[in-house]
Amino acid sequence: SGMAGPHLQQPSFLLATLKADCINKPFVQRCHDLRTVIEELPAKELHGIFPWLVESIFGSLDGIIIGWNLLCLQGRTNPTEYSVALDFLDPSGPMMRLVYKLQAEEYRYDFPVSYLPGPVKASIQEQVLPECSLYHNKVQFPSSGGLGLNLALNPFEYYMFYFAISLITQKNTSATHHVSPSNSAYFILVDTYLKCFLPTEGSVLPPPPLNPGGAIPSPTPRSPAVPFTSYGMHHTSLLKRHIAHQPSLNADPASQEIWRSETLLQIFVEMWLHHYSLEMYQKMQSPHVKLEVLHYRLSISSKHHGSPAQSSYQALHAYQESFKPTEEHVLVVRLLVKHLHAFSNSLKPEPLSPSAHSHTASPLEEFKRVVIPRFVRQKLYIFLQHCFGHWPLDASFRAVLEMWLSYLQPWRYAPEKPPQSTEHLPHSVSEKWATFIQENLLMYTKLFAGFLNRALRTDLVSPKNAFMVFRVAKVFAQPNLAEMILKGEQLFLQPELVIPHRQHRLFMTPTFSGAFFSSWPPTTADASFKVKSHVYGLEGQDFQYKQMFGTEVRNLVLKLAQLICQAQQTAKSISDHSAETMASQSFFSWFRFTPSEMNGSYTGNDLDEIGQDSIKKTDEYLEKALEYLCQIFKLNGAQLTQMMKNCETAQDKNGKNQLPDCIESEDGLILTPLGRYQIINGLRRFEVQYQGDTELQPIRSYENATLVRLLFRLSSVLNAKFADQMDVLCSREDFVGRLCRYHLTKPHLIKKVRCSPMVKVRTSQNWGPRISLRFLASYRTLIFLLMIYFIASWFNIGPVGCTFIILIGYFLYATIMTFFSERWKPHEH
Repeated sequence: SGMAGPHLQQPSFLLATLKADCINKPFVQRCHDLRTVIEELPAKELHGIFPWLVESIFGSLDGIIIGWNLLCLQGRTNPTEYSVALDFLDPSGPMMRLVYKLQAEEYRYDFPVSYLPGPVKASIQEQVLPECSLYHNKVQFPSSGGLGLNLALNPFEYYMFYFAISLITQKNTSATHHVSPSNSAYFILVDTYLKCFLPTEGSVLPPPPLNPGGAIPSPTPRSPAVPFTSYGMHHTSLLKRHIAHQPSLNADPASQEIWRSETLLQIFVEMWLHHYSLEMYQKMQSPHVKLEVLHYRLSISSKHHGSPAQSSYQALHAYQESFKPTEEHVLVVRLLVKHLHAFSNSLKPEPLSPSAHSHTASPLEEFKRVVIPRFVRQKLYIFLQHCFGHWPLDASFRAVLEMWLSYLQPWRYAPEKPPQSTEHLPHSVSEKWATFIQENLLMYTKLFAGFLNRALRTDLVSPKNAFMVFRVAKVFAQPNLAEMILKGEQLFLQPELVIPHRQHRLFMTPTFSGAFFSSWPPTTADASFKVKSHVYGLEGQDFQYKQMFGTEVRNLVLKLAQLICQAQQTAKSISDHSAETMASQSFFSWFRFTPSEMNGSYTGNDLDEIGQDSIKKTDEYLEKALEYLCQIFKLNGAQLTQMMKNCETAQDKNGKNQLPDCIESEDGLILTPLGRYQIINGLRRFEVQYQGDTELQPIRSYENATLVRLLFRLSSVLNAKFADQMDVLCSREDFVGRLCRYHLTKPHLIKKVRCSPMVKVRTSQNWGPRISLRFLASYRTLIFLLMIYFIASWFNIGPVGCTFIILIGYFLYATIMTFFSERWKPHEH
């Protein structure tokens, strides 16, 4: 409750009652009581509970109080709470009615600057206003004895600040719950607010009337509490600009409510996309603004509230924020991107007369026209660059990838859909999107190069990684898209023909937003100039552009194609190995030890667990991705064919019969980097086998340790007592001798020990015929015996009869194996 400022000295009785209800009443009853309180009490009394109520819903800024935990609240697990929470926080629900009640009385609430994103916080602490108009005329210094700066926000801004920042502050709570982010109450609320305040059809719905004839006033500008320097061009509100040109405000209801749409979007973008490093932050600053800030810092003194300004070094160090977006965060940003595409694509066709447009277009239509280039493009580009460079090299990158691809394809969210053809062929990208591609060139080219660098460091044998390469290649292979990207690069590389001082003026601006509301000369409308403005505005004047269709990126694509060929051969070898393993296992081997169990020499990857179907899918993804890359970059088919043959030849020569690449040293073989790569990707492996006595090998996880030890003692006693008799039986040349030699000898181990003095094997006793009972300690054997005894009890067969049946079955099995073995001598396994 202390967030509300100095006007709340003591907690009211109503606030104390509501706090007690949070402990004693269930969630549904609390929401019902809050609804009644909001409807019946005046704004003067509700003013005192509003900060506490917002914090109790969205959690505290420091993350200690979880609140309603909207990120984990789902209809499938908690249907009642889910429905009640969505109804309470709906744009037409009780909470928003409370916001409008307080908005009508022009209350203000303090939001600590210390909880803003790092770059914004450091700028404000240096008395340098951020470029976004959201912060203008809102910064207030603390009263005597207070700590830190605050933003004086109106109720709508205060509510949306808490709602947006809860995605960042409460991110750790959702990690412990196995929930789908796209089905959470938070995700649904974001979608609902976007559809309400950024509608694709119609206008923004006005707030419900609170009093007869009453209206919610738009926020009025206030005089700043302290002189500030702006590090960017001031953006006047679209509403103020429209009011200056429109004589009657009653002509369009959206003219009174456009401030909610603009404020909502600014808050979402500032809270979700304004986290980046010092290097990225400095790129957003134009040289003349840096000089202005420097002059201001030199002239600033300690006269402001008796404390000196923060040093430049400390402030710049504060910009280096440790920011690790979560998958939920990225999914919400993707939802925002998709809705903004639909919102901007719902723009009505421009009238033929430009003068008519300036007087008749509604503020909402103007907002649609500039929403992406002015508010989103720059920060989203930096956010994506941060994710491409810092996200782990695993399958979770799929969320970032899909968000990026959603931004690159605004035609997917256009109201007019392309005609469905009978053939399943990708539709050609219309020429009308050429302007968007040119003004977002770096989104396509530089981030594509960043994805190539990631793909070259991932294991493409994994089906999830293979699918990501396939997705990117499929999107960029859409007909006419590569040609439009190439045309954009050619426009950027054209020599500049514009007047030098005009060129300097535009290129020095950190964003492209000022060009939409200024009357520039006709020459600046040239497509080449717009592309240059976009590139230099995002990356700075000293940026060295690398062409997507240039030599360097093309070499990366060839490396990726070679890696795809190697991954296909690796997947094929794993598939063949799995097939051989399955074919070598018979019905009776399920109850006995097999070489793969005893040695454990094969180390596969996730394909072994997923199965043959996913191996086929992986091969299909890689094959289609290679085909798409050939289409995009016009790769030579003969060169790729030779590359695949080389991979197959290398696989045939080096795959199974050779060791990984090593070098010999005094300490033995040492793996080279190539050898480590071969082992990690399954191209080669060491044949590690147990070379000792099978009776003395380590106890396996599928064995009962107590039974292994007891059976070893029993078999040792039997072998010691009947050693002479077993020697006599195994020396016979008839069927009984062959049967005994098959089951009582280990000729492979005997030969290895007797013929090779270098092999030192720990043995249990002599190397003659002996009985091994260890297979009875296997859990699979125990399960089999239990099944036999259960069936026997079902048919009223006693234990003696059941044991007799087992012995007869084993004797028949031994007889068959003896007669049909490949050699009439003891078997080597």
